[in-house]
Amino acid sequence: MCRIVGAPRTLLPLLAALLQASVEASGEIALCKTGFPEDVYSAVLSRDVLEGQPLLNVKFSNCNGKRKVQYESSEPADFKVDEDGMVYAVRSFPLSSEHSKFLIYAQDKETQEKWQVAVKLSLKPALPEDSVKESREIEEIVFPRQLTKHSGYLQRQKRDWVIPPINLPENSRGPFPQELVRIRSDRDKNLSLRYSVTGPGADQPPTGIFIINPISGQLSVTKPLDRELIARFHLRAHAVDINGNQVENPIDIVINVIDMNDNRPEFLHQVWNGTVPEGSKPGTYVMTVTAIDADDPNALNGMLRYRILSQAPSTPSPNMFTINNETGDIITVAAGLDREKVQQYTLIIQATDMEGNPTYGLSNTATAVITVTDVNDNPPEFTAMTFYGEVPENRVDVIVANLTVTDKDQPHTPAWNAVYRISGGDPAGRFAIQTDPNSNDGLVTVVKPIDFETNRMYVLTVAAENQVPLAKGIQHPPQSTATVSVTVIDVNENPYFAPNPKIIRQEEGLHAGTMLTTFTAQDPDRYMQQNIRYTKLSDPANWLKIDSVNGQITTIAVLDRESPNVKNNIYNATFLASDNGIPPMSGTGTLQIYLLDINDNAPQVLPQEAEICETPDPNSINITALDYDIDPNAGPFAFDLPLSPVTIKRNWTITRLNGDFAQLNLKIKFLEAGIYEVPIIITDSGNPPKSNISILRVKVCQCDSNGDCTDVDRIVGAGLGTGAIIAILLCIIILLILVLMFVVWMKRRDKERQAKQLLIDPEDDVRDNILKYDEEGGGEEDQDYDLSQLQQPDTVEPDAIKPVGIRRLDERPIHAEPQYPVRSAAPHPGDIGDFINEGLKAADNDPTAPPYDSLLVFDYEGSGSTAGSLSSLNSSSSGGEQDYDYLNDWGPRFKKLADMYGGGDD
Repeated sequence: MCRIVGAPRTLLPLLAALLQASVEASGEIALCKTGFPEDVYSAVLSRDVLEGQPLLNVKFSNCNGKRKVQYESSEPADFKVDEDGMVYAVRSFPLSSEHSKFLIYAQDKETQEKWQVAVKLSLKPALPEDSVKESREIEEIVFPRQLTKHSGYLQRQKRDWVIPPINLPENSRGPFPQELVRIRSDRDKNLSLRYSVTGPGADQPPTGIFIINPISGQLSVTKPLDRELIARFHLRAHAVDINGNQVENPIDIVINVIDMNDNRPEFLHQVWNGTVPEGSKPGTYVMTVTAIDADDPNALNGMLRYRILSQAPSTPSPNMFTINNETGDIITVAAGLDREKVQQYTLIIQATDMEGNPTYGLSNTATAVITVTDVNDNPPEFTAMTFYGEVPENRVDVIVANLTVTDKDQPHTPAWNAVYRISGGDPAGRFAIQTDPNSNDGLVTVVKPIDFETNRMYVLTVAAENQVPLAKGIQHPPQSTATVSVTVIDVNENPYFAPNPKIIRQEEGLHAGTMLTTFTAQDPDRYMQQNIRYTKLSDPANWLKIDSVNGQITTIAVLDRESPNVKNNIYNATFLASDNGIPPMSGTGTLQIYLLDINDNAPQVLPQEAEICETPDPNSINITALDYDIDPNAGPFAFDLPLSPVTIKRNWTITRLNGDFAQLNLKIKFLEAGIYEVPIIITDSGNPPKSNISILRVKVCQCDSNGDCTDVDRIVGAGLGTGAIIAILLCIIILLILVLMFVVWMKRRDKERQAKQLLIDPEDDVRDNILKYDEEGGGEEDQDYDLSQLQQPDTVEPDAIKPVGIRRLDERPIHAEPQYPVRSAAPHPGDIGDFINEGLKAADNDPTAPPYDSLLVFDYEGSGSTAGSLSSLNSSSSGGEQDYDYLNDWGPRFKKLADMYGGGDD
């Protein structure tokens, strides 16, 4: 039998809860003032104050944020103050009256300026559920007794009690490790045992929080616990011998972390937005604010209460809203919400735990912004009782007047947008009112033409109301009314023909000069004295004329119903009527002449060409007649053959099939192939009838067994039709025009080439060092020619006097050369002649220039030449005896020499 001896232990959970201090600073910040904002700080503590226990926090207002403050206590042996203002107990002592008051000093390290504040400590009253014994022995937990053998059977001994959980407060300040319980086994008297614990917090993450002395079985906690991280630990205790054999069954140890009020409430949003309609009754729901507390929600530490700290603005009442302290629902409690006066309210909401206890609870604040939404509690009102406007007659889609209204509701909402309507004065619906979406003005617009001669002024009654009806309970009328006076301005209007179009019936064939009708226009401007003049605007066949004053229409040509300008027996002519108003206006009218048919067109044979075989079987041609007249001046037709020439009736016969068709047959047994012109007499049914001899071209050809022509090509080639001849002539003319254009283009090209050629033709130029490539250079400035050496004796002035006694040589002189004129870099083309003349004069007056009848020196090439003289060449007695025909074989460059020496006597 195992027995575990129990030892006393101290019950810490509730005791530690009593050691937790809660401080709530009071007062509202007005203006920033350096120093302690409170004169006295208070703290409520338990009787036993432990070493290192935080007592309260003193706040120091550092307005500029640059001061470095050092705190001191008037009782440094008992209390100390950290840099953050937190006051701690230096030693453990029971709270008594001598420790109830002391001072805290704050001194600026740079300026040595000093402030002080009093601290008052009071004893927390004992609660019934918190009353515990001040001292208890550390409890020992024994392993339960194992199964025992009784009468040969195993029996479990009944346990006396269940191991209760261990309650350990969070945030304990130690000292650590802190002993919790001692685990013992009654077998430790006979055996050397080793104790251990397993589970989360021991050998499982988070490891190392709980440790056990393997010899004594003392279970301890090594660090402060945080309930918000882990609220309960489940450990198992084990007892084994030195060999590791289990000597006791494991026991479960549950450690509950007791919650402390170490978390302030936190709002889900720092700023909450809500809306409420203006004019809402008390009790109207607005919005809900929510805060959460990380502490135990089932304990006082996590039970929150809400309240409203302030309301801005405070009109019309400082308490327009209230809040449900448990749910956070904000509702209205007073009437008088008016958006036109106050559009938005700002509430400061406070959430406090400990069920709202201002002494022990922790608090936090948030802002609730409540927007008062608009309802239609203000109808639109016209700014004037009467509006005025004017409009020219016959104008549409023009703005006549601008109606203005005022509405105190929120702009650009259905409660502000105005809707206008005309309630009187416009039975014909000539006006309409549209709303300007930006200004909310009413734009009176003309939608139907207005006639000045009918009505010179309109007086309209208009009404304005909102898009949505007024809210219930509003005493104002739902709409506003006004009067609009519209003046119509008389303008010059277009004359108009009546009727238009005008239809008359006339027989075709009327001679020129026949008066058809009078087509006049009317002037709608009854109050203007104006004259109307008429002109012809459209007359496709040029058959009519109109009198400019009285509008009489007379023919100037014969009316023809068969004219292509007549459609469905109707001829259309358009006339223009113009007045002399300012500005002059005009109108058009159409005269439609329905032309009655007369028998003025003789019938013609159709078709005009046909084919027939040489033999009479099968041998027939079906024909009909074409008559441009209509019934009764057209069919039925009578067909007949003329008496002359006699070969017609000898070779052909015609048979009438019905009123419109007849059949032409070959009368003889055989007719030679060819083209025959058969005259046919056709008479219509007019009164009187009209006859015509129409020529039918018949192509007689050889036929096969099916009756199809086999020599159509030969017959067609023998007799070309008029269309074919015209087509051939057109082709020939087009070909000639193309040839003529090509010749003209070649002539023009030759002229352009000649203009670009040098003075010497390339074929006559026998020099090998000058080639012509049809390239134009930059002008004479690009040529290095000494034009001063050019001599033209024919152009020398007759009055030029030559110096006498000067010997002219054909070699370059050694003395100084005379000054010849220098040509400008970019001379005008007209200056070339003057330049040459000046050069000639200078050369004639130059004593060193060679004579006209001697060799001219163009450039000095030295005193001698290594080449021999051409005179040393031996030749025959005369040039005519030489044979120069071989020069023709040397190419075009020697053609001139071949012509000069090889051409015989010429």
